[in-house]
Amino acid sequence: MYFVDVILPIPVENAFTYRISEAEYAFIKPGMRLAVPFGKSKIYTALAIAVHQVEPRIYEAKEIEQILDEIPIVNLAQLNFWKWMANYYMCTLGDVMRAALPGAFLLESETIIKRILKNDFEPYLDEIDEDGLTILNAFEGSSILRISEVMNALNKKKVLPSINKLIDLDLVAIDQEIYESYKPKLVKYVRLTSIYEQEEKMHEALDDLGRAPKQRELLLNYFTQKARSQKPIKAKELQKQSDATSSQLKALVDKGIFEIYKIQQDRISYSGKEQDQVKALNEEQARALTEVKASFNSHDVCLLHGVTASGKTEVYVNLIKDYLAEGKQVLYLLPEIALTTQLVARLKAYFGNQLSVYHSKYSIHERVEVWNNVLNKAPKAQLILGARSALFLPFENLGLVVVDEEHESSFKQYDPAPRYQARDSSIVLAHQQGAKVLLGSATPALETFYNASVGKYALVTMKKRFGNILLPENTIIDIQEKHRKKRMTGHFSDDLLRAITDTLELGEQVILFQNRRGYSPIVECNTCGHAPQCPNCDVSLTYHRHRGQLRCHYCGYHIAMPQKCMACGSEELDTKGFGTEQVEAELKELYPDHNIGRMDSDTTRGKHGFEKIITAFEQGELDILVGTQMLTKGLDFRNVTLVGILNADSMLNIPDFRAHERSFQLIQQVSGRAGRTEKRGNVLIQSFNPHHQILQQVSMNDYEAMYKEQLEERHIYKYPPFCRLIKITLKHRDFQKIEEASMWMGQALKNVFKDQVLGPEPPPVSRIRNEYYRNILIKIPRKQSLEKTKKAILKVRTTFLSISQYRSVKIILNVDNY
Repeated sequence: MYFVDVILPIPVENAFTYRISEAEYAFIKPGMRLAVPFGKSKIYTALAIAVHQVEPRIYEAKEIEQILDEIPIVNLAQLNFWKWMANYYMCTLGDVMRAALPGAFLLESETIIKRILKNDFEPYLDEIDEDGLTILNAFEGSSILRISEVMNALNKKKVLPSINKLIDLDLVAIDQEIYESYKPKLVKYVRLTSIYEQEEKMHEALDDLGRAPKQRELLLNYFTQKARSQKPIKAKELQKQSDATSSQLKALVDKGIFEIYKIQQDRISYSGKEQDQVKALNEEQARALTEVKASFNSHDVCLLHGVTASGKTEVYVNLIKDYLAEGKQVLYLLPEIALTTQLVARLKAYFGNQLSVYHSKYSIHERVEVWNNVLNKAPKAQLILGARSALFLPFENLGLVVVDEEHESSFKQYDPAPRYQARDSSIVLAHQQGAKVLLGSATPALETFYNASVGKYALVTMKKRFGNILLPENTIIDIQEKHRKKRMTGHFSDDLLRAITDTLELGEQVILFQNRRGYSPIVECNTCGHAPQCPNCDVSLTYHRHRGQLRCHYCGYHIAMPQKCMACGSEELDTKGFGTEQVEAELKELYPDHNIGRMDSDTTRGKHGFEKIITAFEQGELDILVGTQMLTKGLDFRNVTLVGILNADSMLNIPDFRAHERSFQLIQQVSGRAGRTEKRGNVLIQSFNPHHQILQQVSMNDYEAMYKEQLEERHIYKYPPFCRLIKITLKHRDFQKIEEASMWMGQALKNVFKDQVLGPEPPPVSRIRNEYYRNILIKIPRKQSLEKTKKAILKVRTTFLSISQYRSVKIILNVDNY
């Protein structure tokens, strides 16, 4: 008898064993997908991890349904990495599998397939088999089918290959795609072809167009616009100005005078001149590159600590070039999808089609394409640029991992499991594959800098900005004083307004930072003091003016903005606090002649949301950009000379041991967006507490002082890097039950770990979506075995879940929860 062990994409502890035939035993390799029955009626896509001849003792092995792959889609190196992740982050292999594989690889019996509207199958008839036609006919009168319904229609269980064939022909799609069928609007721009940029060719063209006055007018208008500004010229606007039609513009394109290009590309395809030469490095960059290469002889991990705009990206690019020349794969991790938008263009110019991009805003097909290219070591997947999920791609020949902006909290996954930290995981992945890691940041995380200072990582510093531009000048404005002297206009001090006006007059751009979206976080009645609360969560509702709504930022609950107080009926409603929307509204009143943009998670929802705003700002279509922390993540705008931080205090007062470190990083990173070319930038920081230690350190650009002070505090209060943290969160809808359950759990843990346990405590927002939360924090000293600690925690959890009244309480284990 022959058997196969598989993992299922569900949170169960163990692998499951299924029965297979002798022929299947010879064919199946670890890493292949199998369709297997599970439970009474469900069919899952499972992943084979071992074939053997040992019969399971506890249950009778069922037979598999079918084999889905010809070759393994997951390699053994990946499986080792998955096992490490499941073990370290205290989750199941199924959790890791679900996070790692693109959705298209995980067909389930409940999966819905949707017909794409094509009435005429004639062109496809040669390629559709009998089963395919039966499936298409089964759609009669309905646009969707469940896979279980397809099984009934075909009267067999082996249906996935037939569905896959129809997906390849674009006749049906899987339900995850229903939400991604939105195609963004592509804006057409016009430019001269390179031949006609020469003057004599230009005169020739104008003479040739003597008989086509409209085409000639289009060309002359193009020159007029080009002379007026350097912005790209939109095809629509050029037509409108010349009173021409699209066919007249097309005639110029056909003659090879104009070419049309689109700013937004759907899938990233490389079109343009062949590879640009990598830029020559200046003395500081060349020194850093040499030091990084030398450090890799003795260390596997190197921290590149370079001030903002010191040209770290060029150092990465030169290093990547060397690894690609050796035929190695390179992974370039970024914290934010917004950042990939800017970097893709730069990296494409250097590496052409060797670059692939992988992140969650890409459609299922695009992600599967990249996965297969990496698996097959295709030339177009030598350099992978991606957000944290790119860690899971099937690398086999990894040479280098670059983690840019390594301090960013976005590298940590909070929900669902696995709750991994991509920076730490990438170091383990590189170690398993014999690769090197380069961490880069202007404001490294405390733990990383500590590891570098004790010699665990190598450290290379770059203290000068590229081109020896000075770091921006930081000024702290005391807004308590300004309020007293009545020198505030809305949320702007007179100094900030003066600086904005001067900057705009010089034709330069401004960034304003306020780390809260919406219009106002609290709406309060002036008569009775009532503020509308979310019925599902313990937070007040945020006012969003452009929608006329009060919204909860935790569960999405919303109501129309009330005209009068819900409690006493008074019409005197007032807003307290302010978000990006209110800042934008005030600016529009103060600067009606200027274009103002806003960048927060309300305005960047679509696949190309970031791209639209960043492109508009880069091309000078926007004069002022207001935004939340999305603005801080390493974006490079050439014409920004002023950055304003509207309220620095809101970040400093968060109840978190990293609040001060994070505030320093945020403010320093926002400041770094200013003055990235010849002219020195200006940063104005508004605060009610201008003498706060962190603000003083930011104004002096003194990372070392902040590091020493915070490290001292962490040492006294036993926080990372001097100990590890595991946070246990319990949640339940019944307040009484969560109180009792968390007290029981806290006591059981204290019996084992004594005073290393903090809690149970309610978090700052203690109820979300009608579930009450309680947190327990376990501090693990460096010398204590992490493995044994985790085993003890899991033992307590097992005992806890065996108590019948606590079985319905959800438990979340979060290792390194910061």
